[in-house]
Amino acid sequence: MLIIDDSTFDRNRSKNVELLARCFDHASLKMRFYKGFRMLTLGWSDGYTFMPVDFSLLSSKTSSINGINEEIDKRSSGYKRRSEALQSAPDQIPAMIERALSNGIEASYVLMDTWFTQQPLIQAIVEQELDVIGMVKNAKQRYQVDGQMVSLKELYRSASPIQGKKGLLRSITTTMKNGVSVKVVFVQNRNKKSEWLAILSTDCTLSEQEIVRIYGIRWDIEVFFKTTKSLLRLQKEFQGRSYDLLISHTTIVFTRYIALSWQNRCHTDERTLGGLFYDLCDEVNELDWAVALQQLIELLQDVLKKTNKQTQQLLKNQLSLWIAGLPSYIRAYLPNLVCES
Repeated sequence: MLIIDDSTFDRNRSKNVELLARCFDHASLKMRFYKGFRMLTLGWSDGYTFMPVDFSLLSSKTSSINGINEEIDKRSSGYKRRSEALQSAPDQIPAMIERALSNGIEASYVLMDTWFTQQPLIQAIVEQELDVIGMVKNAKQRYQVDGQMVSLKELYRSASPIQGKKGLLRSITTTMKNGVSVKVVFVQNRNKKSEWLAILSTDCTLSEQEIVRIYGIRWDIEVFFKTTKSLLRLQKEFQGRSYDLLISHTTIVFTRYIALSWQNRCHTDERTLGGLFYDLCDEVNELDWAVALQQLIELLQDVLKKTNKQTQQLLKNQLSLWIAGLPSYIRAYLPNLVCES
């Protein structure tokens, strides 16, 4: 799946940074304003590994402190990125997804939080033949029930209760105002059990449990933001006034994270060995090492039988020398082979 979210890119002590803006941190408990950028990020995950795919450091047209450097060539890629920084996040997301898909990245779902799960963006993503799973809030969005357009609270009252599923309250399949069919699952708010949260999915064939499970993978991008800022020194390693420097620095940090994710996957994820080995990994783990060594040598002997006598004698001599150099506790497991040698 692809995951979309944004995070703060603080430059509170700066004054002359190009495209610096006054931004609002909606994710912070303090709900604060800060100077800097909104780091809009598109990531990919399969539930085990997360990797950033694309990003944009968003400024603001209405709350900007500094504008674009007038010396930048308008034909350059740098000017294009600066122009994108003045666009809204919903305007950029479809293009980011299109770039990811055109470069061979495969995904079935796009995961978003309440700030992005809006009907126009949902429709734009569905037109790209991807399904959306995201949390929705009780805003102006309307849903069709029995020929009437209702709010999210009214939709909750119309939804069917779910029995015997802990944390799952209700679900309903409906149609949004723009004609997109969705399945809405209402779950209990763990932080305040008297309230509920709503998760929307454009894939109506999924079960309620599967919708909640897939949406939970969205947390991978929050871990990514925390890691890049706390451990990989995003925002802190370089200081400069150029927007190009900020883009380059962010790209370097994201590349580091990709390398670390790839290394972690190679060492901890058994699926990187291929489907056949993944199916047999449990059996291999239970195989005694001495038996495995004996079978390996027997396999070598079978191969020797198909060669001429001179080659057989040469390889047997080399094998005898190798066995003689083994520790005694290992040679004890190979009595037959030693005798034959």
